[in-house]
Amino acid sequence: MIIEIDNIELYFKDKCILSGVYLKSETGKITGILGSNGSGKSCFLKIIFGSLKSKYKLVRIDNKPILKPLYLTNQVTYLPQHHFIPNNVKLKTAFKLFNIPWAGFVNAFEMFHLNKNIHFNRLSGGERRLIETYIVLKSNKKIILLDEPFSHLSPLHIEKIKTLIEEEKNKKAIIITDHMYNHIVDISDSIYLIKNGCTKLINDLKELEDYKYLSAGTLN
Repeated sequence: MIIEIDNIELYFKDKCILSGVYLKSETGKITGILGSNGSGKSCFLKIIFGSLKSKYKLVRIDNKPILKPLYLTNQVTYLPQHHFIPNNVKLKTAFKLFNIPWAGFVNAFEMFHLNKNIHFNRLSGGERRLIETYIVLKSNKKIILLDEPFSHLSPLHIEKIKTLIEEEKNKKAIIITDHMYNHIVDISDSIYLIKNGCTKLINDLKELEDYKYLSAGTLN
């Protein structure tokens, strides 16, 4: 599967946030999005998902235009920056609702093996982020959108989630953004930088310095 997003224009009142944005992602590859704070990364993912309406947008899957919001096609799932599982839901209930095997999760993250009956509001922010990211990645959707999946995670859990992303990309197109650019650089097969409202495909990591996203010498 190949998904392309093109001709996006987004305005808030009279301010242009995104203009002429293009991105291509495909099954078997991780597509990273980088950009400074406020550049429009989260807005871009919401537009792809279909929860934010832009002035213009063209989405194609395998060269076929998709005219309705992508989430209505049953092909995409999205990890937003905020928690999406309600506080009063038990862990075991969440895994059942999303049809994700609990056994596989606790095999990867043994520290949760006694926690299946606790509610989400009893977890730390990092624990919730870990579980929600795992559930999104393990879904049966073919397109995965991840907004700040590494937020509040411990270094060990970040590495485990990166391994999981690498495993899941074999059957999914994964689009990911995070302010911890080093992890995006590490796992992405292609990287787009949002700069002045436009996307720029990064062919050489030194371009991240040339475009002033990173300070000169950061990549040395």
